[in-house]
Amino acid sequence: METTKQIILFDGVCNLCNNAVQFVIKRDKKDVFRYAALQSEVGQQLTKERGIDTSKVDSIILIDPGTAYYTKSTAALEIGKKLRGYRGLSSILLWIPSTIRDIVYDFIAKNRYKWYGKKDQCMIPTPELKAKFL
Repeated sequence: METTKQIILFDGVCNLCNNAVQFVIKRDKKDVFRYAALQSEVGQQLTKERGIDTSKVDSIILIDPGTAYYTKSTAALEIGKKLRGYRGLSSILLWIPSTIRDIVYDFIAKNRYKWYGKKDQCMIPTPELKAKFL
């Protein structure tokens, strides 16, 4: 699977994660991203190829083909840098050390099911959005 698009891997059963993906899709005017649930075959393949331990990172991963991957708050802010209206704020917040940013991120990730709920199965994209999912 070759793509020049950045790939957002997300927790497909998490309501917060699904809402975040919908938020990004609506604002991704330059069609920068593709999406896959961490639980999907594609998600598992991509994390395995990169040696990502999904028991430690289970909410969001951004894969930038050919260069790197980002996790936790860095992934969220790198995504924000590609969205109109969020570039400046995301760039500024990236100046804060990830160890500090990830404390907040981990707290939200740890409580996301309790606060936002979870689905019984991964989100199924609508026919209009199907091409954006791997």
